[in-house]
Amino acid sequence: MILYFSGTGNSLAVSRKIADATGDTVMPMAHAADHDLSKEDCIGLVYPCYDFNTPPAVRDLIPRLHISPDAYVFIVVTCGAQTGNSIWTVRRILRQKGVRVAYCHKIRMPDNSAIVFGRNPNDQLWKLERFAPRMERIVDDIKKRRHGSHFGAPGLAGWIAGIPALERKLLGSFRPSVNPRLCIGCGICTKVCPIGNIVLGDDKKAVVGNSCTACVGCLHACPQQAIEVGGKPTPKERQYRHPSAR
Repeated sequence: MILYFSGTGNSLAVSRKIADATGDTVMPMAHAADHDLSKEDCIGLVYPCYDFNTPPAVRDLIPRLHISPDAYVFIVVTCGAQTGNSIWTVRRILRQKGVRVAYCHKIRMPDNSAIVFGRNPNDQLWKLERFAPRMERIVDDIKKRRHGSHFGAPGLAGWIAGIPALERKLLGSFRPSVNPRLCIGCGICTKVCPIGNIVLGDDKKAVVGNSCTACVGCLHACPQQAIEVGGKPTPKERQYRHPSAR
């Protein structure tokens, strides 16, 4: 079973790639928290790195997973460049549950947060081809159930970004808002949000809740560019979704 957390499809695409090769099934991590996975002999966790650490939603979900201590557990993190503490954090949480991680790796993907800084994630599509050989090696390692920890030691940037007050500030800078003038109530954002934090109000306009994990998937998916960060409009040409997850 491969459990994923994904905003713009990067981690979903990686999960599907591994599942196709191993014959496993994929499941959103939020759904897996309500299932008994203790009889699964192989569990994969695929998620992105946000602000040099694990997304808050993933940190909340991991303790709720029912995983056998005898399972082969692997982690693959998708990232723009560095994984920070994103792998180390989940390994620590699982270790507290008596679960050991057998294999960890990372795969670079277009950085979907680039849009918040005025950059175009689609300018990074070259990563899909350049890092395809690494993806193949990761898949082969998992098929053969190899062991290995392909990531650096916990870093200072991850520790600093994880300070609660600073993390709240960082998350706040990525928190989306809805421009009611542009919103047509199509509901796409409610389906894209990996934690169900967006709903349609009585007026059929999208409403963002207080549990945002800053994946910016809604911002990229909105066909009307009605979802904004920092009050800035979303240029259509900078909206991104992994090509195989569209």
